[in-house]
Amino acid sequence: MSSPSARPSQESLLSDRAVVLIGGGSGIGLRVAHQAVAAGARVVLGGRTAERLAAAARELGGGTRWRTVDVTDEASLAEFFGGLDQVDHLFTSAASYRVGALRELSAQDAESPFVSKFWGQYHAVRHAAPKLSPDGSVVLMAGAAGARPPGPAPAYAACNAAIEGLGRGLAVELAPVRVNVVSPGTIDGNLWAHRPAPDREAAFAQYRHDTVLHRLGTEDEVAHAVLFLFTNGYTTGSTLYPDGGYTLR
Repeated sequence: MSSPSARPSQESLLSDRAVVLIGGGSGIGLRVAHQAVAAGARVVLGGRTAERLAAAARELGGGTRWRTVDVTDEASLAEFFGGLDQVDHLFTSAASYRVGALRELSAQDAESPFVSKFWGQYHAVRHAAPKLSPDGSVVLMAGAAGARPPGPAPAYAACNAAIEGLGRGLAVELAPVRVNVVSPGTIDGNLWAHRPAPDREAAFAQYRHDTVLHRLGTEDEVAHAVLFLFTNGYTTGSTLYPDGGYTLR
C-alpha cells in the first residue's frame, strides 16, 4: 500500500498546467488564482474589466495572462477560448444577477441568474470543450442555496440547483474530462463587501446561527475546495459544499 508521502501533491499535479479562471480578477476566483500560481500553474484570467484583470495579473505574477470576456455574450466567449491553445482546468465564477422574492422581482431580474450564472457557465464550457485536456477538469460555481434556500429567492435557488444538475450531465458527456461543482455557503469576502452594511450584518448573523460550525467561510477555503476538485483524479459529477454545515440543518 502506498504511503501518504507517496501521493502526488497539488503542486506536482498543477505544475505547468493551464488553469483558466473566468471571474479570476476578484473574489473567490482571484483566491483560486493565487493558490494555482503557488502550485506552479500557468494561469489565464478572464472577466469583463480590463483594469481589474491587469491589476490581478500584476499581483499574481508568475507569467499570469488575462483576456476580457463577457459570459452573457456567446461571441465574446468564442473569441476568448479561440485565443487559447489549451485548457487543463477551468473554473467559472463570473456572474451578475438579481436575487429576490417571486412577488417582488421583475421577470427580467428573476431570469438574470439563469442568463448569467447558468447559461454563462454552460456556454463557457461549450466553447472550452475543444481545448480541454483529456486528464483535465471543469469546476462550475453554484451555491448552497440550491440545496437549502436561505430565504425567499426561488429563481436563484433553482438556478443553483440547475447548475449542480448541469455538472452531473457534463461529467457524463465530457468524460474522461472531469466535471464537478462547488456550492459555497455565505462567504465573508468580495461579494458581500459591496452590499449595504445592515443587509450584510443581518445575513451574516443569521448564517452563523444556521450553520453547524457557527461561522462564515473565507474565500481561501472555497478556493482550496476548487483546487481539490482540480487535482483529485477520481472525483467527477460531484458537488462539494464548503458551507460550514449549512446544508446539514
